[in-house]
Amino acid sequence: MKNKLAVIARTAICLPIAPIILLVPMQPLGHLALSALECRMSRWQLPVSSQTQSQDAAVQQQTVQLPLVPIQKSPFLCCEGDTSCLDNQLWGENGQPPDKKALLTAADKSLQYLFSSNADAAYQRYQVRNITRPYVIKSLQRFRELVLKSKSAADLNAAIAREFVFYQSVGRDNKGSVLFTAYYEPVYAASRVPTAEYRYPVYRLPPDIGVWQKPHPTRLELEGSDGLQASIGRLRGLELFWFRDRLEPYLAQIQGSAKLQLPDGTQTTIGYAGSTAYNYKSIGRELANDGKLPLEGLTMPKILEYFQKYPQELNVYIPRDPSFVFFQENHGAPAQGSIRVPLTAERSIATDKSLMPPGALALIRAPFPFVNHVTGQMEHRIVSRYVFDQDTGGAIKGAGRVDYFLGSGQVAGDRAGVTVAHGQLYYLLLKSYK
Repeated sequence: MKNKLAVIARTAICLPIAPIILLVPMQPLGHLALSALECRMSRWQLPVSSQTQSQDAAVQQQTVQLPLVPIQKSPFLCCEGDTSCLDNQLWGENGQPPDKKALLTAADKSLQYLFSSNADAAYQRYQVRNITRPYVIKSLQRFRELVLKSKSAADLNAAIAREFVFYQSVGRDNKGSVLFTAYYEPVYAASRVPTAEYRYPVYRLPPDIGVWQKPHPTRLELEGSDGLQASIGRLRGLELFWFRDRLEPYLAQIQGSAKLQLPDGTQTTIGYAGSTAYNYKSIGRELANDGKLPLEGLTMPKILEYFQKYPQELNVYIPRDPSFVFFQENHGAPAQGSIRVPLTAERSIATDKSLMPPGALALIRAPFPFVNHVTGQMEHRIVSRYVFDQDTGGAIKGAGRVDYFLGSGQVAGDRAGVTVAHGQLYYLLLKSYK
């Protein structure tokens, strides 16, 4: 539980938060493995005709406003030599190990949620065409069977094309363009007690926050400009863990969860427990507004580099974000999404749950960064991935936003920091359902 890199403050247990920057187009860093111009992203955009089939102008307008539109043709239309429409990572791709088992685990987690009373209540509120909870369950169950039976990515795509209908997100432009960012679970050194080295805390959820008067106190009012003043205010006694660096607890709030390495060598995890009633304000955008960094091409690594050079500026820019996130200790449990199931690296996404079906099966296609293990450089390659909609975020709003969970640790963080691209989002449902 923001672009590129606009971070978000989540509204779920491990809310995605995308990078800390803003929604700025960024040029891919490496080769995009496509054969011809006509094979590129425009080929996958929502046809205008699919939005204008209604004969009645009023109905037509309503159709355009729907977040998901069924498309008649399968999106698996690759040019010769272009494998970007295949989810080859299931069998190993781009230096990544095969993750079919991870995909099946993610499917099981979604099914676990979909059979729960929480899902029943969510789908009673969710009214997009005929996308019902039983329909989503049957679709996931059949998809799982096809994954187990398939011998290759092409084999799986062929089976999906025969049995499933695709509902495409209308995106940011009503033509299917979706902005993708990514988030991850960082790993930080932390202490259960304050010391001269560990000074900057994260906090438990105040037990009385439900009766706090609104507007809530801002970040500045809660912890001071230097992040050290909460002990004299209403957060006194709610300290959960302490960090070495002023930026680390803030980044943990942005990502919504973290793994912690304690001084005695043990590890634990923290996850989202709640937040104040403010929208996230991007400190990356604030830096750009002040002329400290150029807006074009602004990424998380550039923001971190700036604060490494000018650490005193943290006390200027962090307080400009009024939102504040509280944590709970999860004792090593993996990061969770808004539907309260563990997230799966490369197989979980976050969307606006007022528009998109929670727990559902989806297909994404966009340029994502991968480490070239020969050169050590990050390269963007257009790929397709079967994923499950298991999370949300405070800055993930509208049909044109997706946050992609990349896992935990430094590599995941490096990849998330440079993920900003436009692509497509589809939800997959069985053609025949009874």
